[in-house]
Amino acid sequence: MDLALITVAFVLSLGTSSFAYNYTFPEGFLFGTATSAYQVEGAWIEGGKGENIWDRLTHERPDLILDQSNGDVACDSYHKYKEDVAMCVELGVQFYRFSISWPRIYPHGFSYNLNKEGLLYYSKLVDELLANGIIPVATIYHWDIPQALQDLGGWTNPLVVNHFVEYARVLFDNLGDRIKYWITINEPSQICQEGYGNMDKAPALNLSGIADYLCGHNLLKAHAAVYHLYNDTYRESQNGTVGFTINGVWYEGNSTYDDDAAERMMQMYFGWWAHPIFSSQGDYPPVMKTFVARKSAAQGYRRSRLPEFTPEEIEYIKGTADFMGLNFYTARKAKGAEYDGLEVSYSNDHQVESWIDRDWPMTIAPWFGINPLGFRKHLNWIKERYNSPDIYITENGYPDAGEIDDFDRIDYYREHLKAMLDAIYEDNVNVRGYTAWSLMDNFEWMFGYAHRFGLYYVDLTDPQRPRTPKRSALYYKEIVRTRQLTYEKLK
Repeated sequence: MDLALITVAFVLSLGTSSFAYNYTFPEGFLFGTATSAYQVEGAWIEGGKGENIWDRLTHERPDLILDQSNGDVACDSYHKYKEDVAMCVELGVQFYRFSISWPRIYPHGFSYNLNKEGLLYYSKLVDELLANGIIPVATIYHWDIPQALQDLGGWTNPLVVNHFVEYARVLFDNLGDRIKYWITINEPSQICQEGYGNMDKAPALNLSGIADYLCGHNLLKAHAAVYHLYNDTYRESQNGTVGFTINGVWYEGNSTYDDDAAERMMQMYFGWWAHPIFSSQGDYPPVMKTFVARKSAAQGYRRSRLPEFTPEEIEYIKGTADFMGLNFYTARKAKGAEYDGLEVSYSNDHQVESWIDRDWPMTIAPWFGINPLGFRKHLNWIKERYNSPDIYITENGYPDAGEIDDFDRIDYYREHLKAMLDAIYEDNVNVRGYTAWSLMDNFEWMFGYAHRFGLYYVDLTDPQRPRTPKRSALYYKEIVRTRQLTYEKLK
């Protein structure tokens, strides 16, 4: 097909709305890409780093990982960070989102014996980014709590709040002069629900309905404490911003009854984290408090298994984010489920059955169906319920087996960026930036290296871990360069 026909097809596919703004990105809109420490750094016992929960899980329970791999070497970014920055330069992105490894700073999590070598690594990474005109966006916690703290209960132990604050303090003291965008915590649902409530993430405790709620309660307080630390001590001199990133899944029903269940699921999955921070009322969503309390009473508990915030804590947590980070990948259908049993679990509390609509395109990942319209609907849901906050898309991406000619990933990016622009221009949603997940193929948690999200292919059979741009990298580079969506296939 020649370019003229492609252009015509592109215009027709956009519909009438496209003529209003021609799918050009707003002035000041930021493009970036991202990784996280455990997924790319490797060097698991180098440079004074301590053991984290993923080190422990992958070494003692490799059977839980799809390909029985681990992050011991991963992409070797600890030694190859300059190559990573060079890839960001090649893409032309404005920012790079990375995470800092807690046990690389404090090997056991406690605020003594600061590991200066680990701190120096991040300082060099930040300097390299800034020297190349790229904004560093740092996530303070992306799932790798020190194992020594986990041995004491991890996020279920209230003392973790103090440890997290002291960890954040040393980052602000040493890196805050150069980092202006901070994210306290990435995806609390995956940390608490999947790591403490079931076995989909480390530490794989499988204590749903109890440990996940304890984890969440302490995590929200830890986030708020770090926000206040920055606001009270560092903001005036460092002039940065502090946000909080939540994973979004759009839940959608088919009838009035199903819509009620879908809304309840949105509140108990996303609102669990957003409501205490971003709503004007604060606290957990009322429907979540009601359903957990009712089920707890039926099970014979004297009080709800969902911990209760004091009035002072509600006020302390409320409003503690300068922006909302949204990670979005997929959507699910939902309907009410009448669970009669007394099993103690998160699913028994919310009373919702959800599934992927098999009419949606599927990916290599069993949890991942493609629904770009769900992305737009989720953005509108946030706008309507949380007074239109500033939103940064902090992750959005597509898994495959590592294809270089990854045209399906290109389709995924295109359609989701289109949906996001519709939300910006037609629905007035305040989306300020977009992050493609991820910069390169890396350790994809319980799926190991079998599922790959990278813009760059990493040859894991080669000790040098060479990186090769995929078709999607060329496509994303062109979007960033032109600041406009294109359907032209790259040669």
